[in-house]
Amino acid sequence: MTFSVTVVGTGAFAREHVLALRTLDGVRVARVAGTDLRQAAELAALVPGAVPTTDIASAVADPAIDGVDVCNATPGHAPWTIAAGRAGKHVHVEKPAALSIESFDQMVEAVHGADRTLMVGQTVRFQPAVAELHERLERGDAGVPRLLHITWYTGHVWPGGWRGWQLDPVASGGHPVHNGTHALDLAVWLMRSEPVEVFGRDFPTFAAEMPMPDSFHLLVRFANGALATIELCYALTQPGRFLRRVVLCGTNGTLLHDTDAEPGLSTPRHAEPPASLEGALARQLAHWVAAAQGREPLRVRPSESRAALAAAIAGQRSLRSGRPVRIGEEAR
Repeated sequence: MTFSVTVVGTGAFAREHVLALRTLDGVRVARVAGTDLRQAAELAALVPGAVPTTDIASAVADPAIDGVDVCNATPGHAPWTIAAGRAGKHVHVEKPAALSIESFDQMVEAVHGADRTLMVGQTVRFQPAVAELHERLERGDAGVPRLLHITWYTGHVWPGGWRGWQLDPVASGGHPVHNGTHALDLAVWLMRSEPVEVFGRDFPTFAAEMPMPDSFHLLVRFANGALATIELCYALTQPGRFLRRVVLCGTNGTLLHDTDAEPGLSTPRHAEPPASLEGALARQLAHWVAAAQGREPLRVRPSESRAALAAAIAGQRSLRSGRPVRIGEEAR
C-alpha cells in the first residue's frame, strides 16, 4: 500500500527530505506546501506527480494523505503538527520539535489522540556508527552507562550560514535548542534516563561578531546519577568539516566512536559524507513510515524527545543566567 506524504516546508532541509522520501519504496510525495509557491514548485519538481501549494491547511488535511512531514522553520512545527494530528495524520517533525514543553505536549496530544504516530527527526540515531554504538550498549558491552562525553565540531559558513530566525533565540530557541537537541537526544538515548539538571557556558570562537555564540558546553546530570558533558562547536573554518567523538563509560567498559579515524575526513572538501553519516535521513524517514504502518516499533519515542527538549531549554536558560538549571516538573 502506498504511503502518501505532504511535506510542509520549502527550505534547504525540506529539499533533503523530498530527496530522501523519493528513494523509498511504497512512499509517494503528494504535496509540497509552503508560503512561497516558487520554492514549493522547485521542490515538487523533484518528484513526479507532486503538487506544490501555498494552501498548507488543505495539503495537511487532504483525506488522501497518510502522513505529514513537518520540516519548516521551528516556529511552524507545533501549529502544523497539531493541525495534522487533528486531521488524523501520522506526523514526522524535524528537530527541535517545538520551542516549549507546553507546545510539545499539545503536539503529542493532537497526534496520539487521533491514534497516529508522532516521530521527531533525530537523525543521529540513524547514522550507522551511532546505531552500532547503541546496539553494543544494548548487548551489555559497557554495562550500565555512567559517564558520557560528546565532542561535536563542524564547519559552517559564518556569518552567512544561518538566516535571521535561526539567529534569534526567540524564534530558534537558542543554540542548545536549535542544534543541541542532536547531542542531547543522543545522551538521553544512551544514558537511559531523564536529565534533571543542566549547566552551560557559551562563547564566540571563529564568528565573534555573530549575535548567537557559535560554541557551547553543557554539563547534564541525569535522574539515575549519570553525567554527560557535551561540547558543541559550529565554528570550524572549513565548510563541510565534521569531527565528532563519543566516549561512553559504563560499569563494565568503555565504548568509543570517533569520526576523526574515518578516511577522507581530513580533506578540505570531501565529496562524500563520512561513513558514520551515510544515508541516515532516508533510514529515518523509512522507519517513520514503517512505524506508522505498524511494521516496526517506534525508535524515537515522544517521551525521549520531550526529555531532550526539556534539557535543551534548560541549557539555554543556564547560558543566560550563568547558573545550573534544574528541569522543573512542568518540563518533565
